[in-house]
Amino acid sequence: MRTRLRWLIGSVTVVGCIWAGVRPVLATPASGFTSTSLAVGRVGDFAVMHTLVLDDGSANCPAGQPPSPRPASFFVPTRDCLGWVPMNHPLAVAQNVWQSTQNTKGDSDLYVQSNVWVAGGTTGWHTHPGHSLITVTAGTVTAYEGNEPTCTPKVYTVGMTFVDEGGDHVHVIRNEGAVEARTITVQLLPAGATRRIDASANPACSF
Repeated sequence: MRTRLRWLIGSVTVVGCIWAGVRPVLATPASGFTSTSLAVGRVGDFAVMHTLVLDDGSANCPAGQPPSPRPASFFVPTRDCLGWVPMNHPLAVAQNVWQSTQNTKGDSDLYVQSNVWVAGGTTGWHTHPGHSLITVTAGTVTAYEGNEPTCTPKVYTVGMTFVDEGGDHVHVIRNEGAVEARTITVQLLPAGATRRIDASANPACSF
């Protein structure tokens, strides 16, 4: 009986050691961070594309070429300056073009969030089911990516905007400065979806 008891105790000890060695990396909660919804609205599916030719390259063409008028705002001169083609045409020579495309299927929820970090505050590791546009309005924030093998920081200061892709793009945003930091964030998410999803920490990061 005594021998069997020793065997049981030894088995529990071994199992306990194995479990301790393989325990998963747990999600990290937010600390010193507050996110407040300023506005939330629902919108149906939509497809929007905008193109603006800032410099169509026509200044490099001989006078009178290509012939006027330009067929549409997204047309640019051909390489030989003899005609106009859409900016994505192989013969296009546009010097500076801005383009934006947004295409959704199904209803979406649009969030406008006010985010505040005290000095040393953190969002904790997390993701969102859609993308976010984040603008720093006070202080400095530092972002880390969940799949970055060297835990390289990306620092953003007042007036800078950055994009959080969402989905499987896990990240954490920290205030590593000595003063309060603030951002305004616009998020487009699937209608009714949970806005924030906690995630496991990047093992390459020591914090």
